[in-house]
Amino acid sequence: MTTAAQILSQFQATGVQTCFHDRHINAQIYADLNGSNWGIKDYEARGGYAALRKILGADGGEGMTQDQVIATVKESGLRGRGGAGFPTGLKWSFMPRQFPGQKHLVCNSDEGEPGTCKDRDILMYNPHIVIEGMIIGAYAMGISLGYNYIHGEIFQVYERFEAALEEARAAGYLGDKILGSDFSFQLHAHHGFGAYICGEETALLESLEGKKGQPRFKPPFPASFGLYGKPTTINNTETFAAVPWIIRNGGQAYLECGKPNNGGTKIFSVSGDVERPGNYEIPLGTPFAKLLELAGGVRKGRQLKAVIPGGSSSPVLPAHIMMDCTMDYDSISKAGSMLGSGAVIVMDDSRDMVESLLRLSYFYQHESCGQCTPCREGTGWLWRVVQRIQHGQGRPEDIELLDSVAFNIMGRTICALGDAAAMPVRAMIKHFRHEFEAKIQAATKASAA
Repeated sequence: MTTAAQILSQFQATGVQTCFHDRHINAQIYADLNGSNWGIKDYEARGGYAALRKILGADGGEGMTQDQVIATVKESGLRGRGGAGFPTGLKWSFMPRQFPGQKHLVCNSDEGEPGTCKDRDILMYNPHIVIEGMIIGAYAMGISLGYNYIHGEIFQVYERFEAALEEARAAGYLGDKILGSDFSFQLHAHHGFGAYICGEETALLESLEGKKGQPRFKPPFPASFGLYGKPTTINNTETFAAVPWIIRNGGQAYLECGKPNNGGTKIFSVSGDVERPGNYEIPLGTPFAKLLELAGGVRKGRQLKAVIPGGSSSPVLPAHIMMDCTMDYDSISKAGSMLGSGAVIVMDDSRDMVESLLRLSYFYQHESCGQCTPCREGTGWLWRVVQRIQHGQGRPEDIELLDSVAFNIMGRTICALGDAAAMPVRAMIKHFRHEFEAKIQAATKASAA
C-alpha cells in the first residue's frame, strides 16, 4: 500500500529544480553546493567560519574591531536583499552599541513575496553561511541574542536550520565565549505563521513576540525600539549570507563583483514563461538579456511581452524597456520599477494582462492585515473592479476609478503593503491600457446589444 509520505515525496523539491545547475555567474552563496553538503564539515571545507575566526583573531591574526567590520560592510556596497535595498553597513551603524541592556538581531526568512524562492534554498542547502553572517553582524553591533524567523510553510527548512544550529553550537561557533573570545551570542530559529504581512519587519517583530502580525508605526524604528522594546536590527537571509565572503575577501573585492552602489552578486528567482525557471546567482549590473539567456529564453515560439522584475509588488515593465535594463537597484529604479526581492516574473505574448492583474489584486486584498482603512478597503476595491473588467462587466469609468483608488492607497498606510498592491495596478494601466479598454469596449457593446 502506498503511503501519503511516498506520494508527497514525488513532489519534494531537491534543489535540482532551482539552484543546482551550472548557469550561475561568479556564484558566492550557491558556489559548490550539491544538496547533500550542507553540514558543518563541508561548509568548513569551503572556507566556512574563516571570516568569524578572522574577526575574533582565532586564525592567528590580530582580529577586527566592531568599527572595522561595519566599515568593511559599508565599503562593500552591500544593500538589503529582502526588497528595500537599504545599505547594510549603514543600517548596522544605527544600532546603539553602547546601550547597556539586551539588544537583538533578527533574520527575516519569511519569504512570502510571490515569485521568490531563493532564501529557502540558502537555508536548506547552505544554512551555515547565514549563521556565520548573523554571528558576524552580532559581533559588529555588540548583540548577544538573535532569532531567525522562518516562513511558516517551509517546516522542513526550519528543521534543517535547527540541525545546523546544533552543529554550530557543538563546534563552539555559537554560545558563550565563542572560539575562546569574550564575545557571546545565542541564536534561535522561530517558526513563522504563514502570513505574507509577517515579512514586513515590524509585523515580524509583533509575530515573534507572540502577537498578531500587524505592522507598527515608524518611528520609533526597530534600531531604537524593536523586539520586546529593545534595540533590534533586522536583515534578510541573503543579506546575512553575503557577509562571510565580504569579511574574507574585503569590501572592495565585493564591490568590484557588482557595480558602484550595487556591490556583489544577487540571487534572482526567475519564473513564468521561460524554458528553465529557477534561481540564478549573478553579479549586480548583469544585463537582463543575459539573465533571460541563462533561464533558457522565452518559451519556444513566443515573444517576450512584459517582466515583473522584483516580485509581485514591483511595477511591471514592458519588454522593450526591460531588455535595456541591467539587473541592479539603480537601473531598474530608473526604468520605473524596483529590484525588490529579485523575483523576476517573465510574461510572454500569450498572457492576458487584465487576468494577471486580477490574480495579483486577489492576493493583496487577501493578505492585507486590515489595520489601515485605505489598504483594507482599497485592496478590495481594486480586486472587485479588475474582476468586473475581466468578466465582461467593465464600465468606461473603471480605468480612472482603478487609478484613483490606487493613488488614494499609496502613502496612506502604516506599512508598504498598500503601495505594493497599488503599484502593479498603476503600472499595468500605464503600459497596457489598451487591453483594459478593449475589454471595457466589448462589455459596453454587449450591453448595448
